Amino acid sequence: MTEINKTYKTISEVAKILNLVDKKTGKLSTHTLRFWEKKFKQIKPHYFAGNRRYYDFKTIDILKKIQHLLKNKGMTINGVRNYLNQVNSELDENNNKTINKNSIKIKIKNISNIIKNIKNNG
Repeated sequence: MTEINKTYKTISEVAKILNLVDKKTGKLSTHTLRFWEKKFKQIKPHYFAGNRRYYDFKTIDILKKIQHLLKNKGMTINGVRNYLNQVNSELDENNNKTINKNSIKIKIKNISNIIKNIKNNG
């Protein structure tokens, strides 16, 4: 098994994971995934050999959440899109808070060192 096969799944494999089956034909429904790609900016497949779509586990988790919200919770595409955008902005905000906390700690340490140097030399 190649490294790509371990890390990424093809569109057919993802359709199987999500149990996306056309009720009329009984075949896997990959067009649903292509449709969702157009509707949700969070779905970003990778393209490798032959310009084929490959999905990582993070993207598959997003697809599972989209499917759950659409099918089980009865949300609309716009509702799911707004929900995902809100969740992403909250995650970005939390990441920024973490960065700010760390940078503040570093600045406090630097100021403490400057004060120590002034006391020792002053």
